[in-house]
Amino acid sequence: MVRQYLLDTNVLIDMFKGNQRVQERIFRAEFHNCFVSEISLAELYVGAFKGGREKQLLEIGFVRKRFHILPITDAIEQYARLRVNLERKGENIDDFDLLIAATAQTSGLTLVTHNLRHFERIGGLRIEDWDRMS
Repeated sequence: MVRQYLLDTNVLIDMFKGNQRVQERIFRAEFHNCFVSEISLAELYVGAFKGGREKQLLEIGFVRKRFHILPITDAIEQYARLRVNLERKGENIDDFDLLIAATAQTSGLTLVTHNLRHFERIGGLRIEDWDRMS
């Protein structure tokens, strides 16, 4: 079975900054096996509008053309479960990160991120950091 991945926003940013390890891993995994959450797309747009650079809007266009964008609708119930469980433990995580994690879990994808510290708190979430892996 071919492994499929949900790319976190920080991985997409590294790809655009020319991080060769990240770019190589995306090419090895193949674009059709890499997905992006609507949340990451929203975060990229915020960065582009804050920065006011046309290049960032072109990069977002690339993401929209090359990767399948996953809606969060199917992940909302899982998000709520994760949030309540973490709050009960006193381990809050940003809502956007939780929505991305819930999307990965609901879709059966491995989350690729550099933000291991937050995401490792979520039980059952498969995580990889392509900047640290060969």
